[in-house]
Amino acid sequence: MHKNIIFFLIFSLFFMEGIAQKVSSCGYIIPPRSFTSKFASVYEAKDVVDRMLNNINWQVNFNLRQQNGIRNAYATISQGRRLIVYDNNFLEDIDAFARTKWASISIMAHEMGHHYFNHVVSQQGSTIPSEIEADAFSGYMTQKLGGTLEQALAAMSAIGTARASRTHPAKSDRLAAISRGWNAANADTPPSTANSGSSSDNRSGNNNGTPPTNPQTTPADDPSWIALYIQSNKDETVQLSDDGRKYQAAVIKAGQPFVFKFDIYQYGYLKLPYYNGVRTYKLFHGKDYMILYNRRNKNLTIVEIPE
Repeated sequence: MHKNIIFFLIFSLFFMEGIAQKVSSCGYIIPPRSFTSKFASVYEAKDVVDRMLNNINWQVNFNLRQQNGIRNAYATISQGRRLIVYDNNFLEDIDAFARTKWASISIMAHEMGHHYFNHVVSQQGSTIPSEIEADAFSGYMTQKLGGTLEQALAAMSAIGTARASRTHPAKSDRLAAISRGWNAANADTPPSTANSGSSSDNRSGNNNGTPPTNPQTTPADDPSWIALYIQSNKDETVQLSDDGRKYQAAVIKAGQPFVFKFDIYQYGYLKLPYYNGVRTYKLFHGKDYMILYNRRNKNLTIVEIPE
């Protein structure tokens, strides 16, 4: 009897370890197969996607492709059309593992988020900033469809990987992004359309390139945000990045503060043109900086503004 118990415990440990080591290309721990469960998904994929599109007034045609056996769900473009490919058994298993039908819904919302922010069009593959954006969109859409914050977090809580990889953030960062998206929807703040591409898709929402924020706190009075100033009589274009790999252009207008916040870490990176290429600087939340022009070497540099 005791030997049987010991064998069962050892087998269980090896079984769970095997599960933990299997991670999909989307950064999800692949859940065990569930053949019968009262928590199995009850939704039709097309109906859920249509409800999401209606909630954000996005007039675009999605093509859905069920492909069982891939143990994944992902966004792609095929012949110029937006496509979400999903393994229905995989989604059912996630629902059973997370004990809620909202798990699969939030994952479909995540994949829609990749389309919404045109991550697929950029063809850069998965990056930490793009995954964070899609996670925030997932939280936003889950709230709009009637899910609670706990339900929005259920899938990532169950199958998110604890450590970050080169392409995907750690579970804690992803849960924080989902929470931000859910809170933004709860405050009725439209999803950001940073990187959203052509206006022909007819998305609703703001188009200022910033993530959804709580309207009770504005960048001007939030000390955790960063302000960039330039000591010049002309505007200057600089490059900003969350992770030091993917940069986006930002125009610093002369005489006006450029206020922003990095989404991934408590710091980010700034590139300024230099005579032999560019110089990279590290910026921290809660700090303000001044971009200065050096008349001797005709280059730009940056200094922290004392409090």
